[in-house]
Amino acid sequence: MSDRDEHIVEAAGRCRVVIQNGRVVDVGTPQIDDCPLARRFACPVDEMTPEAIRKNIEGRIRSFGMCTPQREVLAGPDFVIFGASELLSSAVRRGDLDAAVIASDGAGTLVATNPALIQGIGGRMSGLVKTSPLPAVIARIEENGGAVLDPATAVIDQAAGVALAATLGHRRIAVTTASAAEAAVIRERFSDAVIVAVHTTGMSREDAVLMVRAADLVTACASQHIRDVAAKTALLQAGRSIPVFAMTPAGKAIILGKVAETGQQIVVHGARLPVSGRESPSPLC
Repeated sequence: MSDRDEHIVEAAGRCRVVIQNGRVVDVGTPQIDDCPLARRFACPVDEMTPEAIRKNIEGRIRSFGMCTPQREVLAGPDFVIFGASELLSSAVRRGDLDAAVIASDGAGTLVATNPALIQGIGGRMSGLVKTSPLPAVIARIEENGGAVLDPATAVIDQAAGVALAATLGHRRIAVTTASAAEAAVIRERFSDAVIVAVHTTGMSREDAVLMVRAADLVTACASQHIRDVAAKTALLQAGRSIPVFAMTPAGKAIILGKVAETGQQIVVHGARLPVSGRESPSPLC
């Protein structure tokens, strides 16, 4: 691998982590103190400290090769019921969506039509800020039905990914994004796309308003602004500790499709949103 092999992710608590040549070289400061989801990781983050987050990332590198040429790209079981990758892989499996535009370490933006590929990449990925091309990972993605937007640079450009999906003949396209501005651009250019907002911790109120207006599904993460803004007009909330809000009928249908598919016990009841769980990320920011 060359000196270009650098990957930047925002992990638990929106903590900036830099990985170079398979090694964690820098860990920033988490924005939150506690997260119930992070405590359930395969390598749990019981305390939001740079050292605990470093151990978590190093565990991911060892277990499935994150940000290395050994990166595994397929997975089956759900990590959570209503995670973005779980919802999208379920919708593609049911035939409600043709493809999902997601981002992977080592490949950047890609179009996926294989539910196991969607889950294998998204279910294991933290907020990906920047990545470098890893030919072995790109080849593995392509072998499993994925189309990488730019194999030479591994650029992350979700709007261009939707355009690629349309060029490939897909019509029912979902796309994940952590950027409110990008979500607005996608909505303007591709009115029928299903936009899924992810990685919203620390989002400003202005961006929360913009994201909620543009997106079909919004994951609240540890964002107080998303909870406040989305709850006013959401059609449905899935989950309580880290809620996912359906802002449109299309988003609602994806959540209800997942409910119909799961074998887990589910409770459904009317309530004034947002509904909070006994445990939530702390502090909300």
